[in-house]
Amino acid sequence: MATHQDQHHGTRPEVPGEPTQTGTALLETATSAIQGFGPLNHVHQHLCAFHFYAHDMTRQLEAHHFCGHQNEEMRQCLIYDGPESDARLIGIEYIVSEDLFLTLPDVEKPLWHSHEFEVKGGYLFMPGVPGPIERMDLEKVCKTYGKTIHFWQVDRGDNLPLGLPQIMMALTQDGQLYEGLAHDCEEKFGVSFKKEREKRVDFKGPRHGIHPLANASGKGVMTELREVDVQPVDSVPRVFV
Repeated sequence: MATHQDQHHGTRPEVPGEPTQTGTALLETATSAIQGFGPLNHVHQHLCAFHFYAHDMTRQLEAHHFCGHQNEEMRQCLIYDGPESDARLIGIEYIVSEDLFLTLPDVEKPLWHSHEFEVKGGYLFMPGVPGPIERMDLEKVCKTYGKTIHFWQVDRGDNLPLGLPQIMMALTQDGQLYEGLAHDCEEKFGVSFKKEREKRVDFKGPRHGIHPLANASGKGVMTELREVDVQPVDSVPRVFV
């Protein structure tokens, strides 16, 4: 599997629409000088890793996380398909400590993935951050769990966010990540996953071990749409009929 190349590997979808006009750009400049952007200003770190669809491991992509802490045990991340200013916002991820994860009901736990392997394997890194600083944070991330939802299926070339949001998973063992995808990422950011793995050999994962219900309980998970009655049935807004 590691030798397979995704058919959209290395391409990015073109978003349809007219180029941004001068008037719009000036308006953005004016509003940016007036308004506050508290939630975005709280973003303080950039993590790069790989995700695959929880129902289809053959669909893999590079995912750039821009994250901010809610507190010491939870951080929330905006996920883009690249670090550039015109990157597509393709999803979100919530990252929680082992203690918070263990408080989740069992029906919820399969929607979350562990981070131990991708951190210890060297596949999760912080672009441009000096090693000692990166190490301090990744030692914490190694013990956490994440819940990731992607809205935009850029891996198949969609030029708009089409279809249903889908749960994503992370790497859990060797042989899962496509070699071409890994190599391109290493070349682009000047990192070596092998060397990073060697540096992190002493990292520790969750103190209770990876929970058996995490990582989709080892099964495929897919979001599907089904028709239901709108509640309450006797007061459906006219807009629906």
